[in-house]
Amino acid sequence: MKIEKIHHVAYRCKDAKQTVEWYRDMLNMDFMLAIAENRVPSTHEPDPYMHVFIDAGQGNVLAFFELPTKPEMGRDPNTPEWVQHIAFKVKDRDELVAYKDHLEKSGVEVLGVTDHSIFHSIYFFDPNGHRIELACPDPEEDAMLAKLDAVKWDMLEEWSRTKKAPRHADWMHAKELEGLE
Repeated sequence: MKIEKIHHVAYRCKDAKQTVEWYRDMLNMDFMLAIAENRVPSTHEPDPYMHVFIDAGQGNVLAFFELPTKPEMGRDPNTPEWVQHIAFKVKDRDELVAYKDHLEKSGVEVLGVTDHSIFHSIYFFDPNGHRIELACPDPEEDAMLAKLDAVKWDMLEEWSRTKKAPRHADWMHAKELEGLE
């Protein structure tokens, strides 16, 4: 048995229409379909919902549930905002910067461009408070991924023993962290 791919990823939203329009207008994603029912099919719980599906490219589907009868959505107060996020790949740095400009001109606050060595990213929040990352590959991505692949198990084992960041891949963010330490 082997998983083929992610079928879809689902999140909660505050307003289904606003969410669909935001992803269409800010990230150029197409609205695929909507499902609305008064009963949850898996649990049979009576709970009206709107479930929308958005095309995130190349067979990737992003879905949202609007749940009008539930308490207002929130975040896990024990998890920092930067941890839980959705990351989407864009073609190259020019496209990444074009998205950054488009988002900022539309009033979206954008963090970055952050150089992760293997890729470059910008970060922002959708209208539901979900953190979004757009990432493009670095021209040296393949060589850097090979370096990371060679040390992944050593890093994981050291982390598991010590719960301290192993130094095997310090090179990744050296440019970003210059002068901060």
